[in-house]
Amino acid sequence: MNAPLASNATPSPDTQSAAAPAADEFDAVLKGGAWAILPQFGVIDANGDDAASFLHSQLTNDIQHLDVTGARLAGYCSPKGRLLASFLTWKTGDTIRLLLSKDVQASVQKRLSMFVLRAKAKLTDDSDKLLVVGLAGDVRGALSRVFDALPDGVHVKVDDPAGTLIRVPDALGRLRYLWVGPKDAVEAKLASLQDLLKPVSPAVWDWLDIRAGEPRITQAVSEQFVPQMVNYDVLGGVNFKKGCYPGQEIVARSQYRGTIKRRTALASVAAGTDAARAGAELFHSDDPSQPCGMIVNAAPAPEGGVDLLAEIKLAALESGSVHLGAADGPALRTLPLPYALPTEG
Repeated sequence: MNAPLASNATPSPDTQSAAAPAADEFDAVLKGGAWAILPQFGVIDANGDDAASFLHSQLTNDIQHLDVTGARLAGYCSPKGRLLASFLTWKTGDTIRLLLSKDVQASVQKRLSMFVLRAKAKLTDDSDKLLVVGLAGDVRGALSRVFDALPDGVHVKVDDPAGTLIRVPDALGRLRYLWVGPKDAVEAKLASLQDLLKPVSPAVWDWLDIRAGEPRITQAVSEQFVPQMVNYDVLGGVNFKKGCYPGQEIVARSQYRGTIKRRTALASVAAGTDAARAGAELFHSDDPSQPCGMIVNAAPAPEGGVDLLAEIKLAALESGSVHLGAADGPALRTLPLPYALPTEG
C-alpha cells in the first residue's frame, strides 16, 4: 500500500487554514507545481429526478441547464438575500455535486433538505467518500499522466474513473485545478505524481483563492453579504434571468436600482491570522465609530502578513485609509483584483 498522502499542515475543518506555510511551499506553486489535499471543503451530492429543478429553485445560478462539461459558481441565500453558503457545482453522471466550505456543510444541507418536500431529490453528505485536491502551477504534464484530456478553459471539467478535474480561475498567472473523486482512486493516482509535484499545506490553496479574487462563504461570514457584495455577479455566480429563489427580489433590486455601494477588494495587512481573520471588522481612518467593512477570507502570504478579501464600502476606498479592528489598527494595502468591477451608479 502507498504511504499516506498528507499535506504539511492540516487545518481545522471549521475554519480556513491558519498556519503559515513554509516559504518553499509558496515557491512550489510560483516556480514549479504543487498539490494539496483540501479538508476545508465539504461535498453535498444531490440525486433524483427532481434534483436539478429543486436546486434551480434554491440557488442563485441556473442549475436546470448545467451541462456535463462545465461547472458553475452559485450561492444559497436567506430570504433577506444574504449568502448562507457559496458553491462550485457540477454534474457527474446523474449526480449534481456541490462543493462548499466544510464548516457550513451540515447546516446548509439540513436547511436545503427542509424544502425538498415532495420533490424527488435526495441530498447526501459524501465528504467522507471523496477526496478534494487542489493543484496549482506547472501541473499539466503531471495531470496528463492521470487524465486522457485536460480542461481547456476556466470552469470546464473532464470526468474520469479517477474523478472529476475542473479548471478554476488562475492565481498570479498560475494554472489551478480542482480534482474531486473517490478517495481510494484519487490517492492511488496522486501517489504516482509525488515525484513531479510538491505536496503543500491547504493554506496555500486558501491564499491562491484569495489572489484569484474568488470569495468563499464560511461560517464566520454566513448571512453577512448579498451576492454582489462579494462580486458574485461579476464572477458569474448569479443568473439574473432565472426564476425565483430565496432572496431573489432583494438580489435583483440591488442589481438594477444601482444600490450596490459595497464590493469585495483584494488587500494585504501586516498582521497575524488571529487578528486578520474572516469576520473581522474594518474601520476607516475618518470614521472610527463604525465599521466600513469586513474580512471575507484571509490567509498567510509568502512575504509575511496576511492577504485577504475584504467586503468594504466603495466610498471608503476613495480617500483616507482602512484599518483592521479599529481606526488606529494595522492599515490595509489594497491590491489589484484579477478582474474588473463594474462602475456603480
